[in-house]
Amino acid sequence: MLKDFKAFILRGNVVDLAIGVAIGAAFTAVVGAFTTGIITPLLAIPGDSASFSHFDFTISGATFAYGLVIDALINFLIVAAALFFFVVVPVNKLMARRKTEPEVESTTKDCPECLSSIPLAARRCAFCTASIG
Repeated sequence: MLKDFKAFILRGNVVDLAIGVAIGAAFTAVVGAFTTGIITPLLAIPGDSASFSHFDFTISGATFAYGLVIDALINFLIVAAALFFFVVVPVNKLMARRKTEPEVESTTKDCPECLSSIPLAARRCAFCTASIG
């Protein structure tokens, strides 16, 4: 059992995932500092506050800190945008460039009546018996 566990831990996917989580945590800290230090003050230029974290309301003695949610939402949007533009888009372009598989021509077409796949040479649909022109 110990041998199986060792093989599992040393698999590439587990190591890659662990590295990804560590880098993601560090990246989130950087984005949080960027948001707190630059973005939030920019958003506060028209207003009078450099942070949303102090916005709250109280109902029956319970305090709802909706400003913390706004700050977290801004952080999330920046992390998501940065990951999309700096990771997803370049990887998609790289994968498209590396794609060497030739495009395979389809040997079927869709029936205009029932949308079933039928051979290109068919003159009548085998499913709904519609005439294919």
